[in-house]
Amino acid sequence: MTAPQASQPESLVASPRSGLAVGEFCIALGALALAAVILWQTFEIPVSPLYAKVGPTVMPLFTAFGMGLLGALLMVSALRGGWQTEEEREATPDTVALFWVATGLILNVLLISQTGFALASIVLFVCTARGFGSRAIVRDALIGLAFALIAYFGFAKTLGINIGAGIIENLLERVFFGSTPN
Repeated sequence: MTAPQASQPESLVASPRSGLAVGEFCIALGALALAAVILWQTFEIPVSPLYAKVGPTVMPLFTAFGMGLLGALLMVSALRGGWQTEEEREATPDTVALFWVATGLILNVLLISQTGFALASIVLFVCTARGFGSRAIVRDALIGLAFALIAYFGFAKTLGINIGAGIIENLLERVFFGSTPN
């Protein structure tokens, strides 16, 4: 006598598709390309003859081969029809949200050298929060400022790495530490 099996709702089970799933195929190609770049760059690392077998290239090689394996498995899945459920296949992307997040990323890159890490990060955080539906700009800016300052001073003071001092960072350096970053 066998126990009755619990059946899953039809909408949660991915129905097999035949043919090529173009989106999934592109992701698989990207993973394989990334594996190839990692492998290529790993062989560019100079290795001292003092290393017998384990050197600076061991972990990047594992990473490249792991990424290649995942890319190959994704490729097989894409060629068999993809991994998305029917509901995911029919969903349309939220282009407005994508616009806000992409705008935030672009502005961050453009602003970081002129205004510093904190202000560029605030703009990125506000745009990303807007992309996710928030309309509280002041609250989002304050949260972004807190995260940016924690990250900045974590890098600047703990690790000694200057990741882009600007107006806010220089002011806080003078007030709290009596100096400005180099």
